[in-house]
Amino acid sequence: MKQYNLSEENEKNEENEKNLNNISNNIFSNIKKFEHEEYQYLNIIQHILENGFWEDGRNGKTKSIFGNSMRFSLKDGKIPILTTKKTAWKTCLKELLWFIRGETNNKILKEQGVHIWDANGSREFLDSRGLFNYEEDELGPIYGRQWRQFNKPFFSKGQEDVTKEEGIDEGIDQLQQIIDALKDPKQRTSRRLIMTAWNPCQLHQMALPPCHILCQFNVHDGNKLSCMMVQRSCDFFLGSCFNIASYSLLTHLIAKHCGLQAYEFVYFMGNVHLYENAIDAAKLQITREPFEFPTLSISQIKENINDYQVEDFEIHNYKHHEVIKVEMIA
Repeated sequence: MKQYNLSEENEKNEENEKNLNNISNNIFSNIKKFEHEEYQYLNIIQHILENGFWEDGRNGKTKSIFGNSMRFSLKDGKIPILTTKKTAWKTCLKELLWFIRGETNNKILKEQGVHIWDANGSREFLDSRGLFNYEEDELGPIYGRQWRQFNKPFFSKGQEDVTKEEGIDEGIDQLQQIIDALKDPKQRTSRRLIMTAWNPCQLHQMALPPCHILCQFNVHDGNKLSCMMVQRSCDFFLGSCFNIASYSLLTHLIAKHCGLQAYEFVYFMGNVHLYENAIDAAKLQITREPFEFPTLSISQIKENINDYQVEDFEIHNYKHHEVIKVEMIA
């Protein structure tokens, strides 16, 4: 009969306990890993690939779903710039500042090396929209115009702007109204801090009707600023990564400008799609593990929201996977 060895039994128990602890630690490590907010984005890609419907649309074949949402923390300077592929955040920021200033001409972006709007500002594309009077790169009353001069009559170059002569409405500066309210402790908790780019009266004058159509700002706990954005059409591989970064940057900027703290960005989506030419790229992206999101600092508070420059923004510790190139479809 084998002699019972208490010491050997204790060693086995200790080894078993150690193994169980390792398993437990691995489980909790994986749970923590999958809490990373970027998995919201990767999971939606997976959902589109597995459950989306193929549709022939205005500009090509897409695989799409309808209706989804994500939310991203902006606390402590965090900025959700996707890490599973390199995101050109400076390009995104330049476009955002162009929106904020109410600009509509793509030449201004081209001079800064930004080519997001080139296809939509081409002669061929403008003519396809019936905008024969527009010079190339004039995009009409798109986002920035609606943010800063909502519904002001728009005249292309060569047409007479009779606004001042005939006393036509100068439009509504939605962004400045929101800033004024957020700077006022009595108004900042209003549930009416809404800015819309969707203007049915002027859609026919826009090179491209807005995809991100509305946002709402909200303050909780005295100084925590959040932004909710609604997007009707989401090019999920190329566009949504920019939209997440852009509205997060906007929220951080407005918080800084108004003496508040950026808290959260909430993103609601309508038609969420992958273009046919992005399917393989999307399959590659979902195999990558996200890195921690970077943080943002804005160097100073300017008197006017129009005065901020790219140099005023600094992104810290942006670690990312390699870029995945896919051609944009206009």
